[in-house]
Amino acid sequence: MRLLPLLPFLLLCAASLDAQVRVDKTTWQGHDALQLSNGTVELVVTTGIGPRIIRYAFVGGENVLAELADTPATKTALGEWKPWGGHRLWAAPESMPGSYGPDNGPVQAQVSGNRVTLTQPRDAAGMEKQLSVTLADRGTGVTIGHRLTNGTPWTLDLSAWALTIMNGGGMVIVPNEPYKSHDEALLPTRALATWAYTDLSDPRWTFGSKYIRLRTDPGSNAPQKIGIANRSGWAGYLRNDTLFVKRTDWDDTAAYPDFGVNTETYTSGNFIELETLGPLRKVPPAAAAVHEERWFLFRGVSAGTTEAALEATLQPLVAQTK
Repeated sequence: MRLLPLLPFLLLCAASLDAQVRVDKTTWQGHDALQLSNGTVELVVTTGIGPRIIRYAFVGGENVLAELADTPATKTALGEWKPWGGHRLWAAPESMPGSYGPDNGPVQAQVSGNRVTLTQPRDAAGMEKQLSVTLADRGTGVTIGHRLTNGTPWTLDLSAWALTIMNGGGMVIVPNEPYKSHDEALLPTRALATWAYTDLSDPRWTFGSKYIRLRTDPGSNAPQKIGIANRSGWAGYLRNDTLFVKRTDWDDTAAYPDFGVNTETYTSGNFIELETLGPLRKVPPAAAAVHEERWFLFRGVSAGTTEAALEATLQPLVAQTK
């Protein structure tokens, strides 16, 4: 990856001279891109394709996001959709070809201080997708705004769907609702959605009293997926000794897609996604569905071999993300 000095006149607004976050031009797999860094973590967002966040890592460290430029495209009625990897914005509920509008062309990039906003022209499905990526001056925190504008002439049921393809070889961790005895709580606490191909006996799943975990297995290509109504506001991905945490808010007054869930995870082989969804709303033409995530990274994380050890490790770290 080759870095070049950022020329302010190439962007609509240049980063201020005294900002803690540096923004530089770069390339990724031959595509134009921008790198944001605050000296602790760095992100790469693509401008030649996308909008995508293709790298999130400690400076000079291993990417927690997958990079899939060589993965074959999926042919749809809207054109060829490529996974590319990293983090993207889609429209939920999922449909074919509606959710698969290709993002293989350039996007508009605007830089303002520590924020980069990426806007894709209206895609073949009629959606305008926008990601705003704000890196904290210090630490690992990143705020990602998702804006999905309805460019069709019809009012649509839409949810902004944030999908992050993780670097394979780790496990997704999703919190359960706090345990209560049968005497304390008679009613259900949340929804859990499954798909026709979901097999809860698959050994890649671990269902504990505090966490649901899903790990990758390169030798098992059968897809697995679940969704949950996640009121705890966070989910994580642990790979080697690096923990990625994403947070999003739950709205008790809102409806959510897929039987009312806002957090989903999917795997097939070494491919794994950690996804969140915004509220499902009726969105008229030219209006938008919006959704926000907040990301954090921790290193030197040892999860142990038991759920008790995992709990002892995770809770102090997750508390730092509130």
